[in-house]
Amino acid sequence: MNDDDRALCTGTASLLRANGVIAAFGFVLSGIALGVLALTARSLPLTSCLAFGAVAVLGVLERYLALRLQFDIGLFEGLANGRIGSPGLLDNALQRLGMRDAPDQPRALADRVLGTRQLMQRHAIVVACQIAVFVLALLTEDLR
Repeated sequence: MNDDDRALCTGTASLLRANGVIAAFGFVLSGIALGVLALTARSLPLTSCLAFGAVAVLGVLERYLALRLQFDIGLFEGLANGRIGSPGLLDNALQRLGMRDAPDQPRALADRVLGTRQLMQRHAIVVACQIAVFVLALLTEDLR
């Protein structure tokens, strides 16, 4: 890996760390939804109850994606600082962990960054859905 590749890995890891704000927001929304359901489910209208439940269920997916992004931070930092010598060695380690099949050819670093960015976008979409459903829950609760 050359200096440009290491810089790309460092930048990607930094971008993923910044995404932690979105992950924290999704986690808080899930917690609030579960708290509301635990404390007031009997007095909520059905629509609000279902919407808060949907926020909590989306929170499970959000937590999985957030965990996966945290894992990617470690991988990109390992590539950036030389603890992981090359993308090929990373592929071998992931294959030995049972996390992915061994590729026929080593994946290009640009493809790895693109895949991680797509995962980050999916995470942001899940949190946006949580926000929309949470607002729906609040609005339907007020309309009683």
